[in-house]
Amino acid sequence: QVQLIESGGGLVQAGGSLRLSCAASRRTFSIYNIGWFRQAPGKEREFVVALSWSGTSTDWGDSVKGRFTMSRDNAKNTVYLQMNSLKSEDTAVYYCAAGIRVRGTQYVADYWGQGTQVTVSS
Repeated sequence: QVQLIESGGGLVQAGGSLRLSCAASRRTFSIYNIGWFRQAPGKEREFVVALSWSGTSTDWGDSVKGRFTMSRDNAKNTVYLQMNSLKSEDTAVYYCAAGIRVRGTQYVADYWGQGTQVTVSS
């Protein structure tokens, strides 16, 4: 069983910051490439961030590049998404995902968390 539990969502003003967490089991954390997607109301799911296939670099969605960072705590089996300089268009449900890879021109994942709502007020 692969279980991903997101937390840290909430309401924040434009220009502010928020940190999301994704907790996994030790096995899941060690085996899978864990990153983030998001889905805004009325829009398609959007890739946010994941490690590259090699694990030596990070792939970012164009809309968040330069504003967000990703980190991990191996002791806690947790991946973090630090979101800075938030904009109203960042409002979305953010999903932690595992097994992220590229298929064709799209990023896909094998496993998904339940999602956490991030709302940025203007």
